[in-house]
Amino acid sequence: MKDKYKKDIPIKDDKTAYQDTDIAFMMDGGSVYVGNIVYERFHRSIPMHSHSDNSYEIHYISSGHGKVTVSGKEYDTLPGTLYITGPHVKHSMIPDDKDPLSEYCIYLKLSDDGKRDKNTVSPLKIFREMSIWYGQDKCGIYALMKALFSELNEQNVGYRTVVESIIKQIIISCVRNYSDSEDKAETGVIKPADKQYLIIEEAFLYEYASLTLSSLASRLSLSTRQTQRLLTEHYGMNFQSKKTEAKMSAAALMLKLPDKTITGIADELGYSSVEHFSSAFKKFYGMSASMYRDEIS
Repeated sequence: MKDKYKKDIPIKDDKTAYQDTDIAFMMDGGSVYVGNIVYERFHRSIPMHSHSDNSYEIHYISSGHGKVTVSGKEYDTLPGTLYITGPHVKHSMIPDDKDPLSEYCIYLKLSDDGKRDKNTVSPLKIFREMSIWYGQDKCGIYALMKALFSELNEQNVGYRTVVESIIKQIIISCVRNYSDSEDKAETGVIKPADKQYLIIEEAFLYEYASLTLSSLASRLSLSTRQTQRLLTEHYGMNFQSKKTEAKMSAAALMLKLPDKTITGIADELGYSSVEHFSSAFKKFYGMSASMYRDEIS
């Protein structure tokens, strides 16, 4: 029988993303909302970032090499790597220039419903415990990811039901990897807040250089005051502080790359001058950018 999933689905582009899919389902008494489902071959670094309450990302490295930092610990990453990042877990990634990482990533938002029955042990309850987990996949997640993208790409009759089933299988496979390792770290209706958190996190992750409070507020369909309140309540900082954190995290990653000049970094981050960038960097890290580069080299 021909294997319909033998080929990697995103073969034409470096990035294939399924966003706003409105996929939500019940699992083990809790609801699971699926935000982004993304495949990307990285030619850029991803700065240090984290996600809000009840947010989880499943990362599977299908090819390439690089370095991934999760909660302050750096890993040399290779094909077959699986790692989970839960709420407020800071993580970043630097691809190898000669052999860039390719990653499948699923962003999940879990409801609080699954926390109610403390006496029941279920895959989703165990998955919640995996706020930080890193290791090599031993449960066939690569095949599941390819099947998932095939269904999303072809969208045949009943594909949404199949997609939900595959994502449940991926969650269970993550739990089995976790359970077999020595290092164990409401309804399905989509809530507006789930999308709001995803919009916020994507904006700061990819647009830290140019993002404005008014543009973010417009995407969230909120006033600037409401947006500031949302950021403070769920991320513990206002817009400017969160933007500065994102830019400084990106700066720290760029300083690891010897071909990037400090002037070039300042320009890439949207600073009006290298002096303005240098002042902001020293205030954030307590040392100059050049000193920081010397320390990490």
